[in-house]
Amino acid sequence: MTYSPAKQPQSVTPKEYKNFLKEIKEKILSSQVKAAVAVNRELITLYWEIGTRVHAKQKSEGWGAKTIENLAKDLKTSFPDMQGFSLRNLKYMVHFAKEYPDFVIGQQVVAQIPWGHNILLLQKLNSLKDRLWYANKTIENGWSRNVLLHWLDSNLHQREGRAITNFQGTLPSPQSDLAHQTLKDPYCFDFLTLRDKHDERELEIGLLDHVQKFLLELGAGFSFVGRQIHLAIGDQDFYLDLLFYHYKLRCFIVVELLCCAQHNNSYVA
Repeated sequence: MTYSPAKQPQSVTPKEYKNFLKEIKEKILSSQVKAAVAVNRELITLYWEIGTRVHAKQKSEGWGAKTIENLAKDLKTSFPDMQGFSLRNLKYMVHFAKEYPDFVIGQQVVAQIPWGHNILLLQKLNSLKDRLWYANKTIENGWSRNVLLHWLDSNLHQREGRAITNFQGTLPSPQSDLAHQTLKDPYCFDFLTLRDKHDERELEIGLLDHVQKFLLELGAGFSFVGRQIHLAIGDQDFYLDLLFYHYKLRCFIVVELLCCAQHNNSYVA
């Protein structure tokens, strides 16, 4: 009977261990994200169900504000470690249930965003179509509550995709469609606080002084390359006001700044 010698443990290189650790950490983080999404979905569904039942009681048995107030107190007493059962939040649950009557069937996109985001949509928008649009954009871009509030206040849904461009003729579909959806008209530069009469130079300097807010206004995917970029075409010299690279479109985007003296407005072309 023969015996095979036991395998000697091999030393693990720092690089191998680092790669293995990275893989495990990525799996843990991925699992945490999935768990968080699942928990959020259950929470939003719970709030919808509570709101639906309370609303039904209001209609069938005439429950008033005092009864809802008592319900909030009793729920907080029964579940002291749970937040979200304040009188104000119960009212939001009822509002949420009334605005999404088909939640279980086809409106669960709103279950994929946090409750605070949903409250903002209820507060700021009356249209179901607009709310679902912002909910989808929030999921697509990973917007925080503050970023969502910024876009709501600037009426992004009315501006995105309306900018006049030459993308349709110069970019192949579907790239042209994506580019068209990326841009907005008009862009909102209220944060610059420029004097009423300003020229393109002042507008350019103001935008660069507030480059973070400028990039936020442009939307996801823009990366600033430079200003007054020189181009020599034949025997002519051209200067690009602002040059960006869009990592989703994988192309450069040239921004031409225009000032309209008649209306004291600033535009981006």
